Amino acid sequence: MKKILVCISGASGAGLGIKLYNLIPSKYERYLILSKNAKIVLEKEENIFFNDDIAAAPASGSFAIDTTFIVPCSMNTLAKIANGIADNLITRSAAVAIKEQKKLILAPRELPFSQIDLENMLKLSKINNVFIAPPIIAYYNKPKTINDMEMFLIGKWFDMARIENELFERWK
Repeated sequence: MKKILVCISGASGAGLGIKLYNLIPSKYERYLILSKNAKIVLEKEENIFFNDDIAAAPASGSFAIDTTFIVPCSMNTLAKIANGIADNLITRSAAVAIKEQKKLILAPRELPFSQIDLENMLKLSKINNVFIAPPIIAYYNKPKTINDMEMFLIGKWFDMARIENELFERWK
């Protein structure tokens, strides 16, 4: 069974990461990591790890996560990943995804991006299987609600992970 890991850092938009996690089809084994600032959201669900548990299963390449999402991804988390700092479970899981050449999908949440943020994103985008995918909505699907916009974003992230979905109306 394919394993999917969703990490939620302390950036604005933690609810979007939770929605993504909840929409992963049941045919996948799913895991969730919450940062210290995000952990109040789903404390009692199974397969949830906390960011200070650096010895948890996702910290090891032998646990064989297929795709890691970090939604949202704070600029602090992005900078740590770009510079090889693996000081918590989220950044360690990202480092494992990179070394194992597994998919790592980062949704940086900041506006505007500083030159440093852009340089870190460029550095990471040059690594095989790393995708920089900020939560940027489209209008061709004619969204009417925030939920429509979120479904578009999650659908696009699922597309990158090759998770089949019909979460948004595709370009015709």
